[in-house]
Amino acid sequence: MTRYQHLATLLAERIEQGLYRSGERLPSVRSLSNEHGVSISTVQQAYHLLEDKQLISPQPRSGYFVTQRKAQPPVPQLTRPVQRPVEVTQWDAVLEQLVTREEGDIIALGSGVPDVTQPTIKPLWRELSRIAQYQQSELLGYDSIHGMRSLREQISRLMLDSGCVATADDILITTGCHEALSIAIRAVCEAGDIVAVESPSFHGTMQMLRAFGIKVVEIPTDSVTGISVEALELALEQWPIKAVILVPNCNNPLGFIMPDARKKAVLTLAQRFDIAIIEDDVYGELAYEYPRPMTIKSMDVDGRVLLCSSFSKTLAPGLRVGWIVPGRYLDRALHMKYIVTGSTSTFSQLAVAEFIRNGNYHRHLRRMRQLYQRNLEDFTCHVRHYFPCGICVSRPQGGFMMWVELPENIDIVPICCALREEHIHIAAGSLLSASGKYRNCLRLNYASPCDAATEAALRKTGDALNKALENA
Repeated sequence: MTRYQHLATLLAERIEQGLYRSGERLPSVRSLSNEHGVSISTVQQAYHLLEDKQLISPQPRSGYFVTQRKAQPPVPQLTRPVQRPVEVTQWDAVLEQLVTREEGDIIALGSGVPDVTQPTIKPLWRELSRIAQYQQSELLGYDSIHGMRSLREQISRLMLDSGCVATADDILITTGCHEALSIAIRAVCEAGDIVAVESPSFHGTMQMLRAFGIKVVEIPTDSVTGISVEALELALEQWPIKAVILVPNCNNPLGFIMPDARKKAVLTLAQRFDIAIIEDDVYGELAYEYPRPMTIKSMDVDGRVLLCSSFSKTLAPGLRVGWIVPGRYLDRALHMKYIVTGSTSTFSQLAVAEFIRNGNYHRHLRRMRQLYQRNLEDFTCHVRHYFPCGICVSRPQGGFMMWVELPENIDIVPICCALREEHIHIAAGSLLSASGKYRNCLRLNYASPCDAATEAALRKTGDALNKALENA
C-alpha cells in the first residue's frame, strides 16, 4: 500500500467511526502534511482517492468536507427459507427474463451483465483484430478438451491472488461459468440427489438442478456474512446431501464476502460429512478492497472443492470463456465436458490470454472496481430517495448486484410485469429461490453509471412500489 493509500484508509476509518462527522470540514492539506510527515502531494492524492469514493467533497476556497449522507437503510436480516428438499420451479419467469435481453430499448435494472463500454477493454478489441488479421487456420479447428495451455497458465497465475495454487493441468476451460457449474454439478450428482444452496441463490444454477432432476435444500443466508453454518450442519444431519453450492465472494445477489472463518467452517463440515463444495467465484475479482478475498478452494487439501469462474462478469459475457478447477473430480469433469461441448472457441481464448499477459486485465479490473463502487453509492442514494420507507438494502462488498427487501405485503411480480410496459426490467426475488420465495424482494444491477434515463427508471420503479404499498 502506498503512502497516500495508507493515509486515505486512515481518514476513511475516521469517517466511518464518526470522528469526522457528516458535513464536517476536514483538516487542511498542509496540517495533515505536518501531522503525518508526508508531502502535500501525498495528502492531495489521498483526498482525491476519498473524493472518488464519494466519502468527501471539495468546496471552493473552503477545503474538503465529509459528504452529507442520509441514514442508511438497514440490511436484510437472515433469510428463512423452507428447509426441506424441494424441486426447483420458476422456469417460465427465468425464460421471460432471458427474452427481455432481446429488447433493445429496455432499461435492464435486473440483469447480470457488466459494463462493457469502458476504455480499458479496448486492448481486448485490438487482440481480437490482430488474431483475425493473421488468419491462423489452426484457430478455426477443434481445441484440446482441456483448453489452450497459454490461457490456463495465465489463469493459474491469476488464482494466486485468491490464495489458490493450481497448475495449468488442474484447469479445464469451459464455455463460460454456466458450463463450468453444469460440469461441476454432473460430476458429483445424479438425478434424485439433494444439494444445499444459499438462499437467495443464482437462478441459472437452480435451473440446471431442475434439468438434472436434483432437489434443493435452501439454507438461511445472512446478507453480511453469508450462509448459516449452523443451519447447513442441521440440514446435513437431516438429509443425504451430496454437495453444497456457494457464491462466497461478492455474492449474487446479496453482495457479501463470506469471512474466512466461515469459509473454513463450511469446508470442515464438507469434510466431516464427505460432500463436495461447488464454489462459484465469478464475481470474486470485483471485490472493492484489495487484496481480493480468498477462495474456499485455496483452503482445500483433499480436492473436494470444485472452483468455477469465468471472464463473463469481469470482461464481457460474449467471450464465453470460463474455467473449472475440479480437484479430485477431474476425470469425471473431462467426461462431462466432452459430452456437452467437446471444446471451447480458440479465438476468444487466445485473445483473453494475450490481454492478461500484457497486463491489461489488472488495469481493467482496477477501473471496474472503482466504477462499480461509485455506481453503488449513486444507486443506493436513489433507492433511498425514491423507494418506500421501511425497506432493507444489502451493502455489497464487490460486484454489481444489490438486493432490496420490501415489506412482506408487497408482491414484486405483478409490478415487474407493469414496469416492463414502461420498458423497465427488474428481477423479482422469487427468481432466485427454488420454491418461489422472496416475492417482496428485487435484485438491481448497478454496473452502468446512473445516467438520467437510469435515474428516471429508478424513480418510476419507486413510484410503482409506493403505489403498491399504499394499496396493500
